[in-house]
Amino acid sequence: MARITVEDCLRKVDNRFGLIHLSAKRVRQLRKGAEPLIKCKNEDIVVSLREIAAGKVFQVREPGDEPKLPAPKTAGAEALPDAADAPAEKPQETDQDGHAGEAA
Repeated sequence: MARITVEDCLRKVDNRFGLIHLSAKRVRQLRKGAEPLIKCKNEDIVVSLREIAAGKVFQVREPGDEPKLPAPKTAGAEALPDAADAPAEKPQETDQDGHAGEAA
């Protein structure tokens, strides 16, 4: 029997993170009673990976489902907040014992 490898599965899935999520979801389906799409006598995780490598289980992408990354910030001075723009801190009022709180 041939072994299943991550590289076999990565030919069908974009990245390792997606592979983990896809296989975990399929394992949950198998444990809830779903029929395996291939015949093998392995653990649920191996069955799910074999199904992915065989192209029987795959990711479904909807339009606009692409990850949106924020624009990279430059490391120049404009990326750092200016001290003049920061709000001034108001000194706390203390009682005669030096405890902070509302003045009575």
